[in-house]
Formats: sequence, structure tokens, C-alpha cells
Amino acid sequence: MTEPAGLQKTLGYWDLVAYGLAYIAPIAPLSTIGFVWDASGGLVVLAYLFGAACMYFTARSYATMCQAVPNAGSVYAFARMGLGRFAGFMAGWMILLDYLLIPALLYVLASIAMSTLLPDVGRWVWILLTMGITLAFNWFGIRVTTRVNFAFLALQGAMLLAFLALALVALLGGKGDGALTLHPLFDAASFHAGKIFSATSIAVLSFLGFDAISTLAEETRDPSGKTVGRAIMGTLAVATLIFVVQTWIVGDLLPGLRIQDPAAAAFELAHWAVGAGFAAFMAWVIALVNGFSNPVPMQAGVARVLFAMGRDRQLPSILGRVHPKYGTPYVGMLASSGLSLVIALAMRDRLDELASIVNFGALTGFALLHLSVLNHFALKMRSRQIFVHWLVPMIGLAVVMAVLSGMSRFAMDVGVTWMVAGAVYGFFLRVRNRDLIRAEI
Repeated sequence: MTEPAGLQKTLGYWDLVAYGLAYIAPIAPLSTIGFVWDASGGLVVLAYLFGAACMYFTARSYATMCQAVPNAGSVYAFARMGLGRFAGFMAGWMILLDYLLIPALLYVLASIAMSTLLPDVGRWVWILLTMGITLAFNWFGIRVTTRVNFAFLALQGAMLLAFLALALVALLGGKGDGALTLHPLFDAASFHAGKIFSATSIAVLSFLGFDAISTLAEETRDPSGKTVGRAIMGTLAVATLIFVVQTWIVGDLLPGLRIQDPAAAAFELAHWAVGAGFAAFMAWVIALVNGFSNPVPMQAGVARVLFAMGRDRQLPSILGRVHPKYGTPYVGMLASSGLSLVIALAMRDRLDELASIVNFGALTGFALLHLSVLNHFALKMRSRQIFVHWLVPMIGLAVVMAVLSGMSRFAMDVGVTWMVAGAVYGFFLRVRNRDLIRAEI
């Protein structure tokens, strides 16, 4: 194949926001609300507000670096410029733990939803089906991906509004706390700092996605990176508002429910508070979103990180190939799809552990992002923009480390193992002189 010069530049601000919201998914908290509820002692709103605070400083650092490095490599490219070649490789390596595992997580969530509807069909069947459809949507170009994102966002919005309206009616009718209270936000008897950090480490998963907007920098019509930065901040603001509203209503309803399976808590709540018919409808929508909507932008993001690292020969150079007709990093899509499929099949009955591992990769990548801003702007350039170039990355780094401290032992073990493997491979690249900037493919 004859390779084009690069990825096609077709995206505007609202395309990027739609991509970010589709990646995040407005209904994301419903998939993990049972785990956050248990971990936080019922303070679900507080956990999500902590998650939003963590993500604000990270989003601000992303917006800053997008203007300095408008590159498809995201945090890999940012750390490479801000901290050096080895640190750049490690940032890309760690964010891959997030980007490779999160589609697998969504395949598992979809299989759980579909299993409640069609229990005679094995979860592995739904995992295979969702992976194949995701790959098909992404294969034909970023414009097709964008249209799919808009369509599924409309479906999510309609279902979420219907669920919240019916849940509010049930709440005011006497179920749960019987009214909107402050209990989901703060209750002195339930508050424990360690539990909140542990719950936040799960809640953060729902916010992951705004960062992936940066992977589309080379496909945006604005070459300055400003549009990408604005889209990142806008997406996070909208997602935070949606998450707080829904977890507040759900948090006041849950005290009346005895959760049987944390992975299916949202369906159990809908069945108990609204009715069996709506619970089945919600299961279908969540299955469609988790299986055929969310993985689309996720797979697009990881393929572009693989593309950037392959183009720089940090990974096999074949990953840097672009389809001559559709302008997509098709080899990266095939590789990421295969890896996500294997992981999903292996972890299909270990949802909570899979979610924790995803967060470890994202948070360590975010830590290197903040260090990149500090080193490049604050220390090297002696910037006088105190808030953006000094305070934001320092506070963001502190919050990220605090959330990391609440991670499960299993997630820490897997994450550290991945990190050590990356360090060894990164050293190999240095020895072979393959860490030079933009080597020829």
C-alpha cells in the first residue's frame, strides 16, 4: 500500500466534544455504581466530585500541552517533549494499559447486560460480537466514527432522562430516603478518607475519555491545538454535571435496596424502583452503549497512540501505517482489537479488578503529564503563568497520587509489573538507538 502523508484533518469543536462524551458515556456511572456505593459507604456523589476534581487539573494540563504538541500521540508525545525520550515512552506505555484495557472492560459490561436479557447465550459470544462491530465502525474513517458517536449519544440521553425522571418519582413516592438529601454527598457517620479515595479510584473510571480527545489532534482542522484543549475542558464540565445529578438521585434511592450483584446494581435498582419493563429496556440500552457505542471512540484512541509510537519506532513500525483510502491507522486498530478481545475473554468474570487496572494505567500516565507541564513550562521556560504552569500540575499530581494510594493490591501488582516490563523494553530501545525522534519507517 502507498501511505498518505498523514491522518485526515476533518474534525471541528463539536466533533471532538461528541467524541469525548461518547468515550466517557453519560450513563457510565450506572455501570459501576454498585462498586462505588460499597466502597464509599454510600457517599457516591462525594466520590464523583473527588473524581471530577482530580480530572479537572489533569484536563487543564492536557489543554496546555495540546497547544505545545498538537500530536496524535497524546500523553506519549507530551512527556516525550516535556521530560525526554525515555519518559515519553513510559508515559505512552502506561497510558496503553488504560487504552488497551478499557475497550475490554466495555465488552465485559455489555456481555453482563446482555446476559441478564438472554441468559442462555454465553458472555464470550457477546464479547466477540461487540469487538467485531466496533472494528467495522472504525475501519471506514473518523467521519463514520463521529456519526456513530452522535447517534448513540442521543440514545443515551433519552434513556438517562427517562430513568432519572422515573427514579425521582419513585424517590418522592417514598422509596429509598424518600427525598433528595445530602446523604450521598456527606454523612459524618459514613465518612472515611480511605474509603473515599478507594471509591474515587473506581469513580475516576467514568471520567476517562476527555484525555483521548488529544489523540485526534492531527485530525482536527485547527492546527494550533486550541480547539482540542477547549473540547477537553468542555467535555469534562458537561460530564461532571451529568454524573452528579444521576448519582445524587440514585444515591438517595439505593438505601432501600439490598444489592445482590454490584455489577448489576443499576438493573436491580431499576427493577425495584421503576419496574421490570423499564429495567429490561435499560439493560438493552446499556448493552448497546457498552458494546456498540463506547468501544468505538476507545478503539479509535488507542489505535492512534499505537500509530504514533509505531511511527516513532517505539513499537513495531508496522503500527504506524495509515489506510490509503480511509485515512485510518488500520494496523493499530487490528492490533488493539485483538489484544482487547483476549483480555475481555480472560477477565469476563472479574469486572472490578479489570476496572482497577484500567485506572492504574490512566493515573500513572496523568502523573507523567503533570510532570511534563512542570518541567517544560515552569522549570525550563521559567513561566510566570503561576496558576496554569505551576499550581495546576502540582495540585493535579498530588490528587493523582492520593487516588493511586486507594487502589486495590491486585491493581497495584499488575500495574507495577506492566511498568517494570515497560522500563526494560524502554532500556532496550535506548541501547538500539530506537528512541530517536521520528525515525523513518
